[in-house]
Amino acid sequence: MPVIKQAIKKVRQDKRKTAMNLKVKKAYKAAVLAFRKKPSAEGLRSVFKALDRAAKTNVIHANKSARLKSRLSKLLKPTEKAPKQTVAKAQI
Repeated sequence: MPVIKQAIKKVRQDKRKTAMNLKVKKAYKAAVLAFRKKPSAEGLRSVFKALDRAAKTNVIHANKSARLKSRLSKLLKPTEKAPKQTVAKAQI
């Protein structure tokens, strides 16, 4: 057990931060699992939101968030994705 006052405070802070980080981690994992079971555009939006929040608070690395978003977005069928806009080429 810590004896110094600041060390005691740090234990309290770490305990609180661990609980908050676990909550964020469980939220993004649940969102990913739900999306894998039933992919939809709305589900993808919620997964992106959960992953961005986890990356922003350093629960997971930003590159892991990007990698998961990339892999999950591939699960949607092309018809469900937003239509791509084609740019007409100007004829010279």
